[in-house]
Amino acid sequence: MDITSWFDINNTLVNIPIGSGYALSWIEAFGTLAGLLCIWFASQEKTINYLFGLINVTLFGIIFYQIQLYGLLMLQLFFFAANVYGWYAWTRPQQATGELLKVRWLSNTKLVITGLLAIAAIIWLTPNIYPVFKLLAQTAVEAINLLGGQLSMPQIEPNAFPFWDSVVTVLSVVAQILMTRKYVENWLLWMLINVVSVGIYTAQGVYAMSIQYCILLFIAANGARQWMHSAKANQQPQPEAKS
Repeated sequence: MDITSWFDINNTLVNIPIGSGYALSWIEAFGTLAGLLCIWFASQEKTINYLFGLINVTLFGIIFYQIQLYGLLMLQLFFFAANVYGWYAWTRPQQATGELLKVRWLSNTKLVITGLLAIAAIIWLTPNIYPVFKLLAQTAVEAINLLGGQLSMPQIEPNAFPFWDSVVTVLSVVAQILMTRKYVENWLLWMLINVVSVGIYTAQGVYAMSIQYCILLFIAANGARQWMHSAKANQQPQPEAKS
């Protein structure tokens, strides 16, 4: 099989007998596996998670390009940049202490500010999610055409669940940022995101995606548990070295 055909969403790896049937392509299978490994290694506080994160967003960016979801394609650019930054932040010694970034909780002030900004963004995005994603799609098409592409603007349909789609979009951005800074709260947000995503995909009859987000929910819960222990250990005073 030609390796380039792996990137074709019509190249089916396996037909999953769920609902009316789901044709899982090679690229979606590898992208999903990379995403699961990314989240799992992140829960273990392993920097290699960012390698799998970059693979995941790249492959899903290719998928969204093929199915003409250019708004989501633009979001993958943000997640790509966030993964690059996270890799840098996790491996760079802190200027003040010379130590690597440690798992910790947000301060009360940062927690309130983050919460208020997230709520404000959701309130604003809910009635505007259709024009926002339409603008992102237009920007993506124009950028690709400047590079020699010959794309026509796809028909953007209004969101079936504008509020819940806004919640998932905003909280995904916030959670990704918090993860790059090793804040425990990122896992609590991912758990909420996964619960909402399971509900959305189940309501739309996309049962394979629902199962995937159930798995992600389990991994996120495990990540929250482990990072809580790490944060507690990092807060303990270190014993002084004996001379």
